[in-house]
Amino acid sequence: MCLSIFLLWLVSIPLFAHSSPAPRGFLIDCGASEESTSGSLKYILDDGFISVGKKTAIKTPNALPELATLRYFPDKSARKYCYVIPVIKGGKYLVKTTYFYGGFDGGKEPPVFDQIVDGTKWSTVNTTEDYANGLSSYYEIFVAAMGKTLSICLARNERTVSDPFISVLEVEYLEDSVYNTNDFKKHALSTVARHTFGDSKDIRYPDDEFDRFWQPFADENPVVTSKSKVDTSDFWNVPPANAFNSAITTSRGKTLKLQWPPVPLPSSIYYISLYFQDTRSPSPYSWRVFDVSINGKKFYSELNVTASGVTVYATQWPLSGQTEISLTPGDGIPVGPLINAGEVLQILPLAGRTLTRDVVVMEELARSLNNPPSDWSGDPCLPQQHSWTGVTCSQGKLARVISLNLTNAGLSGSLPPSITNLTAVQNLWLGGNELSGTIPEMESLKALQTLHLENNKFEGSIPESLGQLPNLREILLQNNKLNGSIPDALQNNNGINLQVSPGNDWSESR
Repeated sequence: MCLSIFLLWLVSIPLFAHSSPAPRGFLIDCGASEESTSGSLKYILDDGFISVGKKTAIKTPNALPELATLRYFPDKSARKYCYVIPVIKGGKYLVKTTYFYGGFDGGKEPPVFDQIVDGTKWSTVNTTEDYANGLSSYYEIFVAAMGKTLSICLARNERTVSDPFISVLEVEYLEDSVYNTNDFKKHALSTVARHTFGDSKDIRYPDDEFDRFWQPFADENPVVTSKSKVDTSDFWNVPPANAFNSAITTSRGKTLKLQWPPVPLPSSIYYISLYFQDTRSPSPYSWRVFDVSINGKKFYSELNVTASGVTVYATQWPLSGQTEISLTPGDGIPVGPLINAGEVLQILPLAGRTLTRDVVVMEELARSLNNPPSDWSGDPCLPQQHSWTGVTCSQGKLARVISLNLTNAGLSGSLPPSITNLTAVQNLWLGGNELSGTIPEMESLKALQTLHLENNKFEGSIPESLGQLPNLREILLQNNKLNGSIPDALQNNNGINLQVSPGNDWSESR
């Protein structure tokens, strides 16, 4: 789900001079031609993170600098368009994407498309309603890096009628304690709602050291202001201290009910974290006890809230439709219950991953080609419907490359020696291009059934290892610049359809 942001919302944040270090990671102004700043945050260019798409500026007056440009992707043949960000393997990251259409393509309505993190479809981006209301749209997800890079991709879907685009991409490193009850090897956390209750101001960096965005929420319930500060350094999720500045409450002896999050939720499993503080001046009597229920189900019993603050959470809680939180006071408690802030994050099962060795080989192959397909970035196999052009992979939690077909794709370059590490590949079809250099040894390709390298510019001899592959049934090598002799293991094998002529210069014929 997306969070709506006023186009100019950052303007209202004072430009404080402070000593807090900037968030660790990358703040990327997509499509920009020069770096920009917003408050104390510096946004860099996106050129070093993506090689496809086009830049443009929007004509909306008074737009924030980072929303004044965007990168869009007109290539309809590409299966996805990926930013690739260097990260720390095993590190935990907050990924944020922001979209403001601005009518950049002359249209009146923004496109609808998917966004993908590594190999998992994250969400569908639909900014139509926000744009009609003068808002930008903002998405957050918390993920762990399984490798040394993290890919954030856009992809067309059945509803896409114009070019996908992106305005801002942010990838920020998190402390280990943040949301540490989630198993990030199996799940990501996609932000649904993050609000402070009773406040009127947005909160982000530097108040939130990870630059999470906290929006204000108010209803018909009374609002109280805190009389003391909370030290949040010991809170696992490290909420900003000013998230406790105010609270929603009710009268003594009454149950506090609030409809939050403010929108109905899809049926799913969620991570929920709620934050509380007794807002009275600290004293031996500044505490209150109440039960917390969500949709009539007990969430926490006899919660004792003091001036020091407390958080309660659930790592997996089912929600569907409108959500009601009820805070019921204990007998004899002299003040009503209250709540300061809350977060709801949807638990997103990861789509699995591609075997690291296969990813490494495919990335090396992409670098060895002078003009690989434009979507050869990000995960080669996942999501399955957005695998690289010409690449077919096995299904399951650990995907493998099983076929590569780039026949007549206009390729030039060479084949890296590491291609022998694609040990699950069954069909390797690269005929009809301008590939050159030698054909590498392929001794490890025990699953290979067909090898098509015809009509290229390969030189040298046929690798001896091809004769040792037990499942190889067809080799097409005609019309190259090969020479030498044909290995006996191939020439004498009647079970292989071997085509080496015309072209080439053999010292002995088959």
